[in-house]
Amino acid sequence: MTNHNGFSDTSHELYDIKTRVPGPAGILPITEQMLRERASGDLFGLSQNAGMGWEPASLNGNEYLILSTHGGIRKEDGTPVALGYHTGHWEVGLLVEAAAQEFKLAGAIPFAGACTDPCDGRSQGTTAMFDSLPFRNDAATIFKRLIRSLPTRRGVMGVATCDKGLPAMMMALAAMRELPCILVPGGVTLLAEAGEDAGRVQSIGARYAHGLISLDEAAELGCRACASPGGGCQFLGTAATSQIVGEALGMSLAHSALSPSGHAIWLDMAKRSARTLLELKKNGVRMRDILTDASVTNAMLVHAAFGGSTNLIIHLPAIAHAAGLRRPNSQDWARVNRQVPRLVDALPNGPRNYPTVQVFMAGGAPEVMLHLRDLGLLNGKVLTVSGTTVDELLDEWKDSERRSRLKKQLLEHEGIDANNVIMSASRASSRGLKSTMCFPHGNLAPEGSVVKSTAIDPSSVGADGVFRRTGRAKVFLTEPDAIKAIKEGQVEPGQIMVLICRGPIGAGMEETYQLTSALKYLPFGKEIVLLTDARFSGVSTGACIGHISPEALAGGPIGKLQDGDLIEVIVDQDALEGAIDFVGEAGQRFSPKEAARILDARPLRNDLAADQALPPETRLWAALQQVSGGSWGGCVFDVETILAVIARGSEAGPRLSKRVKTE
Repeated sequence: MTNHNGFSDTSHELYDIKTRVPGPAGILPITEQMLRERASGDLFGLSQNAGMGWEPASLNGNEYLILSTHGGIRKEDGTPVALGYHTGHWEVGLLVEAAAQEFKLAGAIPFAGACTDPCDGRSQGTTAMFDSLPFRNDAATIFKRLIRSLPTRRGVMGVATCDKGLPAMMMALAAMRELPCILVPGGVTLLAEAGEDAGRVQSIGARYAHGLISLDEAAELGCRACASPGGGCQFLGTAATSQIVGEALGMSLAHSALSPSGHAIWLDMAKRSARTLLELKKNGVRMRDILTDASVTNAMLVHAAFGGSTNLIIHLPAIAHAAGLRRPNSQDWARVNRQVPRLVDALPNGPRNYPTVQVFMAGGAPEVMLHLRDLGLLNGKVLTVSGTTVDELLDEWKDSERRSRLKKQLLEHEGIDANNVIMSASRASSRGLKSTMCFPHGNLAPEGSVVKSTAIDPSSVGADGVFRRTGRAKVFLTEPDAIKAIKEGQVEPGQIMVLICRGPIGAGMEETYQLTSALKYLPFGKEIVLLTDARFSGVSTGACIGHISPEALAGGPIGKLQDGDLIEVIVDQDALEGAIDFVGEAGQRFSPKEAARILDARPLRNDLAADQALPPETRLWAALQQVSGGSWGGCVFDVETILAVIARGSEAGPRLSKRVKTE
């Protein structure tokens, strides 16, 4: 075995060590008043700044903090030295650099810090998923602590792209209510000229197992899916939807979401965002002026019009909570989705499935907001980080050169009419686009659930727009068991797959795209319904119902199901109403009222358990978010509620201890 300690190395340069150096030239721009009145930390901070090489004479400039989710190490030419977790944070350092240069040109002093983020795609089907959603809360806490740890900052810029890092950044900025802040979305990756998108490619394992593709095809498709080295995935999943929602909230510049990573228009966004943040500070505009109940409602409207990821029913309430605003609940989401037509044809909702970069070129968020304003749905009076109201912003966008040139380029270079990507309500209706999210209840989901109703295969939906399916339950307690059954043909068409113990308490509310992608791309997949207390990726499609509440380990009735139980699923795509009910056992079918009575009398399964690999940190997160409103409340930590629960427990503790000693 080779010894790498290096104790016997005779290289001369290793021992050329100096213990003293001249130090930075110049003097700090401090005054007598500063020495008498400023905190020692402020003064020592100037020493640190000089030590890092900033010109001492310029150290009285205003300081601005740029936080990002940057990951990996790149050479100047972009080649990797050390990989990041995903392409989404691989290039965001370029945005940070562009913004920092802009601050410097304006005489300000930029600081940069980072908390990198994991990849849900990389985590699918592994124990890494147990840390995915809890990470969002941890990262938001880290970002907030980093902001507070630079007490001299005048404003904050957040640069982020993907599924958890971006919602975490939005939560952190929202919590900085008295500071000017701006969000810079990291954009999207491009499609391969010949190949599959990053959503479809995640099903190569299941397709190979069923003989639908060869080993060589799987290897080639997998290599090309992430065609460019930066940005979020090409579909309207959680990453892209979060970018859209951030812009709709007014936290980002107009037409910044979904920009093509690495391009000039993408870098320009960072530069303009830096200049905008300086203006926000100059004009005294703070986060509390941007984020209001009205802007949250606008974001929900835009989300519905895009047909965005169901994960935003967790993230948007969390952002609202951080801002001190009312958290939207399932009734609010249902009302908005019934009210708002879907106007965007994008992966994975179809029917043509345009990638996110083409949605950007078709006009992105402001184009959709124009249509919503025409419908009288949007609140145009709310303020945005641009310093203008939504109405003023949209008036400028409507006649902008940017809008017309990008649409023209999309038509000339891609042969795509922008009006077929982002449509008016009448055009969308004529092409069969329907609102997306439905929130079924029933005796198996008394607190609700969620399904992308329009993502159900059209051939499975009745002429009346209603999906109806009654089938026998096949119950799984772990995702590995469920995917194994799919790959090995142990799940039959017509069955209802039930995956439980995967909610916050059981598995950190893992994302189960491994299952939904397999069902989508297997020929018999449309004949199978999936019910789970876990959540789904934003790219998930099919008759897949998640977020079933209460979860099995919280005493939810879904935890009482046994193999062979008869389950009825109804999803009305027009009324956006639905139900999932236990309706029979042992070959007998019951009326809904009788079935509910039988289910109530049943005990929970005796094999329910949290995953053995669940980290202790995730168990703590699950407990804290449960008392703070659970998944429908955004999986947040509501400090006052948590402290009240602890206080009640502390009061009961001494009494219980005294009683035990007496007995």
